[in-house]
Amino acid sequence: MPDARRRRSVLRVIVVAELVVALVTAATVVFAYNQVDKKIDVGPSIIHPPGVERPEPELPTGAFNMLVIGTDARDCDGCSIDGEGGLGGSDLTMLLHVADGRREAYGISIPRDTLVDRPECHDGEKSIPAATEVTWNEAYAVGGAACTVAQVESVTGVFIDDYVVVDFGGFKDMVDAIGGVQICIPYDIDDDEHNIHLDAGDRLLDGEDSLAYVRQRSSTPNSDLGRMKRQQAFVASMLSQVMSANTLTRPDKLYKFASALADSITTNPELASVGELVKLASSLRKADLDKIRFVTAPTSEFPTGDPNWGRLQLTPEADELWEKVIDDEPLGAFGRGAISGRNPSGSAESAAANGLCA
Repeated sequence: MPDARRRRSVLRVIVVAELVVALVTAATVVFAYNQVDKKIDVGPSIIHPPGVERPEPELPTGAFNMLVIGTDARDCDGCSIDGEGGLGGSDLTMLLHVADGRREAYGISIPRDTLVDRPECHDGEKSIPAATEVTWNEAYAVGGAACTVAQVESVTGVFIDDYVVVDFGGFKDMVDAIGGVQICIPYDIDDDEHNIHLDAGDRLLDGEDSLAYVRQRSSTPNSDLGRMKRQQAFVASMLSQVMSANTLTRPDKLYKFASALADSITTNPELASVGELVKLASSLRKADLDKIRFVTAPTSEFPTGDPNWGRLQLTPEADELWEKVIDDEPLGAFGRGAISGRNPSGSAESAAANGLCA
């Protein structure tokens, strides 16, 4: 066979082989996409109260607000690690504000024991009556994500674009999918009441130990506030791990993480697809880890002897913080010493107070 003909034959074989690989790869991607896509649960749409309006974005990547809710239900597989039954309320509520341009973001955690006035809301077609001076996490127990969103908008005046509810069973799988999350624990945690035992030091926590870490409340005097700071630190560390080369360059890890994420979340209908989640994630790809920070809504304790002693109340400073979100402004003084994607412990002072490594 002449050399020219031989080269053409070899070229055809290569082209055919590449086409086959491309088709197989494409089929795999489509299959994976469909498998992950159908795992996402669809929750009710958001019904915005009068007076809370969506700001007009100046860019296609304009500012937006998402509510992230973690539930304390213990009925999912492996969720009863602390031996508690749970009441179906929200264990974590974080208002995530992403700035215009999508290069900065901050999450504001709202303590579950904060007393607020809950507005009338709707869980699907079911109407939930308003209530006064109820704990923050009760909204999810009585009316799910839609009522929690309505409560956030009523209390803060902040427009919520989307919400994501995460159950803790899937949370464990997400951690295991990326090979664990690195956390520094300053001292041994021995919580015999809830059977949670974690050794001190720099540790790579698997899904089960991670669940214990973010759930336990007995290792700091300010139990709920301390737990909230540990949850923020964990989310920051997990974010850093997901955005690292060890995860981004591993398609198997990415698929497992995406699959575990989809299997553990419920979102409003407008966000309930892999395509929408990918679009959202892609718009944040240039965000620097230093500029993704986590703070807590300003609260104070009720005085001893008050009927509400043991609960929290939002302070006037909280109104200033909500205005920053509404006006798409940086945290300013609220961000001093904050936990970030680059520094999961935050300032040395807050780390020591909240059971984190300084």
